[in-house]
Amino acid sequence: MSQSIKINDKSYPIDVDGEMPLLWFLRDRLELTGTKFGCGMGLCGACTVHIDGQATRSCLMPVSAAAGKTITTIEGLSENGDHPLQKAWIANKVPQCGYCQAGQIMNAASFLATNKKPSSEDIDSAMQGNICRCGTYQRIKQAVVDAADEMYKEA
Repeated sequence: MSQSIKINDKSYPIDVDGEMPLLWFLRDRLELTGTKFGCGMGLCGACTVHIDGQATRSCLMPVSAAAGKTITTIEGLSENGDHPLQKAWIANKVPQCGYCQAGQIMNAASFLATNKKPSSEDIDSAMQGNICRCGTYQRIKQAVVDAADEMYKEA
């Protein structure tokens, strides 16, 4: 029985060696190149995707371990790039080189799904595993605050 994987609401057969990291399945097999390779050790966060809603480092996960799970990449976060985090990223001029941004946004989206009113310390703690070599941490933090305000504003 062949295994399949659901990525961005579309099902794909796992037709590669099951030990292939999910990152390379996404990038090389499916050409979903928004997820980046950073360190290959799960330390930098550039490869962050959602697996069943949880931020996960795709460079460490074998594609076979993702079988039957629901994966969302940056391409699947919003079809038109209009997710509140994506809009807040632009408004706060977060990206410089842009390399870490998909992983940053995916980590923030998972975090905000469980914390609607994050404190400054909450954001620092949640985002500490994602490295930005350009050092735009204050803008990232403000973008997370702005996105939370937009996502959960009271009616």
